Amino acid sequence: MFDILSIFQFEFMRRTLLAGLLLAISLPLIGIVMINRKTSMVSDALSHVSLTGVGLGLIMGFDPVIGAIFSCIVAGFFIEIIREKMPQFGDMSVAVIMSAGLGLAVLLADFAPGGNTFESYLFGSVSAVTVVDLIAIIIVSVLVIGISIICYSALMDLAIDLTLARLAGVQVRLINSIFTLLSAIAIALACKVVGALLVVSLIALPVACALIVSRSYLQTCIIAVILGVIFTMAGLIFSYFEDVRPGGSIVVASCLGIVLFLIYKHFRVLKVKK
Repeated sequence: MFDILSIFQFEFMRRTLLAGLLLAISLPLIGIVMINRKTSMVSDALSHVSLTGVGLGLIMGFDPVIGAIFSCIVAGFFIEIIREKMPQFGDMSVAVIMSAGLGLAVLLADFAPGGNTFESYLFGSVSAVTVVDLIAIIIVSVLVIGISIICYSALMDLAIDLTLARLAGVQVRLINSIFTLLSAIAIALACKVVGALLVVSLIALPVACALIVSRSYLQTCIIAVILGVIFTMAGLIFSYFEDVRPGGSIVVASCLGIVLFLIYKHFRVLKVKK
């Protein structure tokens, strides 16, 4: 039986749990917009591109998180520019950027010192979050939550339909730029906890569960955030006690959640038919 309270006696776990909690709130809020406007794979592309920045940081001797943030921001805006200039090839821009970023990351990984350090960014680590990382996560999470509340209507219109957003008077370019910037930074920061290969799960899976049962955009936001917190905390706690990678634990918890929600929906449909 897990002694949950024992986790809090270690400073690194307190940092990781707080970072995980904040990311579990902010990333699903980003995921709701991405999934509704059918750009959820952008998050996957950015998480892979972040590895290029990590590799550069390890090789050149600066903080890999800074490299990850920089590479994600550049990649995010490149994707948006290509999607705007060639909307019919939107998926292609994601594939091109992700392939280029991942290819560079693989090359840099061979030159980067400290294989374990690079690996921790691939799959996440419960002991990798520093005080500086936590401060950055707090700032970005507050910004994401604040923008999600202040620009709620604009983001909802943007998520549902771009033309609707313009007709509603939304400053599409400005909101898109702010959203892209915050998304890129949040995804880069999440790589330390969840892992670059799995961060998309924290963006998409809680939202996927919420969409099964929710009946409005607001319900989706609330349910996705609650589930994001549950899945992340469950994954981090299991990771600590069983000494496994946190990213995988969070993904497994999220997948179990989807299965349970699908079962619930199935029985609810059967009950309605009766």
